[in-house]
Amino acid sequence: MLPLYPEIKPYQRHRLAVDDIHDLYIDESGTPDGIPVVFLHAGPGSGCEFDSRCFFNPEKYRIILFDQRGAGRSTPHGELRNNKTDDLISDLEKIREFLGVDQWLLFGGGWGATLALVYAETYPEQVLGLVLRGGFLGRRRDIDWMYQEGASRFYPDHWEDFMAPIAVNKRDDFLTAYHEIMSAENELARMSAAKSWSAWEAHCSTLHPNQRLIRHLSENHRALARCRVGTHYLLHECFLERNQIIANAGRLRDIPGIIVHGRFDIVCPLDQAHRLHEAWPSSQLFIVREAGHSATEPALIDALIRATRDMVMRFEADFDV
Repeated sequence: MLPLYPEIKPYQRHRLAVDDIHDLYIDESGTPDGIPVVFLHAGPGSGCEFDSRCFFNPEKYRIILFDQRGAGRSTPHGELRNNKTDDLISDLEKIREFLGVDQWLLFGGGWGATLALVYAETYPEQVLGLVLRGGFLGRRRDIDWMYQEGASRFYPDHWEDFMAPIAVNKRDDFLTAYHEIMSAENELARMSAAKSWSAWEAHCSTLHPNQRLIRHLSENHRALARCRVGTHYLLHECFLERNQIIANAGRLRDIPGIIVHGRFDIVCPLDQAHRLHEAWPSSQLFIVREAGHSATEPALIDALIRATRDMVMRFEADFDV
């Protein structure tokens, strides 16, 4: 199987004020004249990781990372004001213009795939192509599957831990209950709930248990933003119109896309990627047999590296790399 590319450091870091509240962290690595690719992290609220640059050949790509509003190194951390999907789409355009990029490739998994799709449907002329992993359509049924009933049947033991911070009389709506805790004054309750939320997602994300991922996602600072910002978005159905991504999929018709999805993805079941592929005939769907949701899984890494290599072959002549 193909591994990640070696870890590299950015050659440029930026701060970009996108409104009166939010200041975004952005960095660039790889080759300045390479194929521009923007990495859209999962979450919402997670931020980019140390290995987010490692899915791309640094000799071929101009790799652009940024932490979305309220996430990672962007400030204010965990901020919900002016933090909706349309704001993030606007941020992407501001980043593209700030960096002087004409067109770029979008790479995202989970929520990052959602954001990539919404951006591409809004600004198709700015998009070279899409590489998506563990696609999430943001519909109410997709949200309820993970946070109300569905995934709970596969991981009933870990679901008990997810339920633990929530009073029995509030368990008919876990999203609202978690969001209320994250908006309250009790710091210990917020931290306990955030850790339970992030551990639940981590346990469901891999085919085989991954203690490193569980510890990473449950780290205090990261878990708080994941739970606070995540519940904010999910309670509002990701600030999307009903079935918006599929309804607007016709706007993707001239955009090449590679969809990589684990056969045993519990977080974002395969039917979402299958439905997207049906609505977007110019896309390719690769179902990875030995994988769940997380991009840490070797079989998914292999498929994603192959996808970014395929995009190089498609576009390298245009960028002389």
